[in-house]
Amino acid sequence: MRTSDFDYHLPPELIAQSPAEPRDSSRLLVLDRRADSVRHWVFRDLPEFLHPGDLLVANRSRVIPARLMGRKEATGSAVEMLLLRPAAGAETPVEWEVLLKPARRLRQGSRLLFGEGNELAATVLGSNELGVRRVLLESAEPLDRVIDRVGRAPLPPYIKGYTGDPERYQTVYGDVRGSAAAPTAGLHFTPDLMQRIQDRGASFAFVLLHIGIDTFRPIQEEDPTQHPMHREYYEVPEAAALEIRRAKAEGRRVIAVGTTTVRVLETAARNSGTEGGPAAGAGWSELFIYPGFTFKVVDALITNFHLPRSTLMMLVSALAGRERLLSAYREAMEEGYRFYSFGDGMLLL
Repeated sequence: MRTSDFDYHLPPELIAQSPAEPRDSSRLLVLDRRADSVRHWVFRDLPEFLHPGDLLVANRSRVIPARLMGRKEATGSAVEMLLLRPAAGAETPVEWEVLLKPARRLRQGSRLLFGEGNELAATVLGSNELGVRRVLLESAEPLDRVIDRVGRAPLPPYIKGYTGDPERYQTVYGDVRGSAAAPTAGLHFTPDLMQRIQDRGASFAFVLLHIGIDTFRPIQEEDPTQHPMHREYYEVPEAAALEIRRAKAEGRRVIAVGTTTVRVLETAARNSGTEGGPAAGAGWSELFIYPGFTFKVVDALITNFHLPRSTLMMLVSALAGRERLLSAYREAMEEGYRFYSFGDGMLLL
């Protein structure tokens, strides 16, 4: 297996620059593994493919306005900081792991200022082998309040000039702050669609994973097994764990809404030490899912179309099969589907 095995060429005009309106009007490619078929629908038609008893599990993480534009105190030169997460093991809760630009000029001890009145300061404490910096954040007000005021939605770099409602880069059910990128498979859901799914006899459970650097960092190694995965914080509430374990015991389908949910469920299942499903609890996931992986929990997946040579492309390939997935991507391109974060959806059965 090579990283180049998961490459494909996407015409730039197929990269979605804005979300569909309304949310559930995006297109839905249905890839049925058993029938080896591809069908084309609209996302609001999702209930047509659900059975009574299906359990949809979604990531309730909410994106913080993690992109901050500022200046270097010593020189006044422009800098950009992307907040990833509070630093693990930090002695103070205001130490954060971040990405900085221009990285080469921002060494240990550099002091950065953000906001019109220098409302937020960041001092670079050090970095790790992945290029992630550790900074000390200082503000006169509660940090969340200042970040909300001076930060921007951390849209991916392939989205150019979007000036619409930043709430469109949030799911309608996300309520726990902490992600540096949206769990994009959930962007297609509306309250009305969720109600129609429940009217169908399916149900929802919610877990948490705060999305970090691997959303932004491509695989550099040709041998993907050498790719170092960044840790991401997750939680599985007791109620959700019980619902999922009951569904598995009763032979009902567990449908993950997004690749981040897959990582939560499969990490928690491996930590449970049993075959019954995920254990309740919190921790850090470093799980890298690629073809050959044995799924313990996830039966089906709702996802978007992912970047080539990415860990997410490999995860979906592990469930769908690489050749089948690449064939579906080619058909999606021929049909004019919109790709990536603001793009269309896929249901993998």
